[in-house]
Amino acid sequence: MLRQFSTATFARVHRRRRPDSVRSNPFPFSFPVASRGLSLALPLALAMAAAGCSSVPLKEAGTLSSYGNLGAPKGRLSKSRVYVDGTRLSPAKTVSIVPTTFAFSAATRVKSDADRVMVANALDRALCISLSDKYQLVSAGQPADLTIRSVVTDIVPTNKAMAGVSTAVTVGTGFVLPVGVPRLPAGLGGLAVEAEAVDSGGVQRAAIVWSRGANSLQNNPRVSEVGDAYSLASKFSSEFSRMLIKGKEPKGLDISLPSGQRMKSWLGGKPKYAACDAFGRPPGLMGAVAAKYGAPPQWTEKKPKPAATY
Repeated sequence: MLRQFSTATFARVHRRRRPDSVRSNPFPFSFPVASRGLSLALPLALAMAAAGCSSVPLKEAGTLSSYGNLGAPKGRLSKSRVYVDGTRLSPAKTVSIVPTTFAFSAATRVKSDADRVMVANALDRALCISLSDKYQLVSAGQPADLTIRSVVTDIVPTNKAMAGVSTAVTVGTGFVLPVGVPRLPAGLGGLAVEAEAVDSGGVQRAAIVWSRGANSLQNNPRVSEVGDAYSLASKFSSEFSRMLIKGKEPKGLDISLPSGQRMKSWLGGKPKYAACDAFGRPPGLMGAVAAKYGAPPQWTEKKPKPAATY
């Protein structure tokens, strides 16, 4: 009798309940919308990431004192051929950086002389700040244990119109989709550089031929012909300085924390050595915000002191 009553009561209560389709989701609108946005955003992001990469071949400009010591080409994102004599580098204490120049073929690809100077300054500044972790930096032309010369061998200009569209799409979708859409894989720029470090006797102790193209995931679009070259200049400097500091070809990603002097300098503060001021100071947080919203680097780049001449 108790069993019959319980079954009948359960049936009456069950009939009064709402349908399963309603009862199963107490938030009938939030989850479907989010899942639809996610399902659309993820495939789009993956497709763009796979396609969005500018290819820049390694290029020699004939400015190194020797190419015979360079190893075979390596790398995926960044391609390079390198040489480093760690034994002869280890006694070095002082470093001088000769302002970066452009090979003729690279210079003709950038319309503005001011843009070329800006890219060169960004490269030299990043190199100067990074090397300050180990070496004492002295002004160009002063006696030094090592002298570094860098030459931009090629530039792939950024398409300003596509950079503007990419910024609008990336920033705009960030407000409506749960996953940000990467940069559009069109109009990407690139940079190629060769550099060497020679000792006080003019003997090559380290050298690199390097190239890298911008990609959809790691490089913010900036509405400037040299927007990508500007950001990639610091990538080159990071790789070359890491090789000089370690005295050997670096392996894998650098996951070490930046030093205090490096953080201070990147935020626009006074560099460890006055010689680095010749290449201007980094734009700091304002530069980071400008990059996020696609502003040209010219808007926040600080002019170097007159000592940096080209």
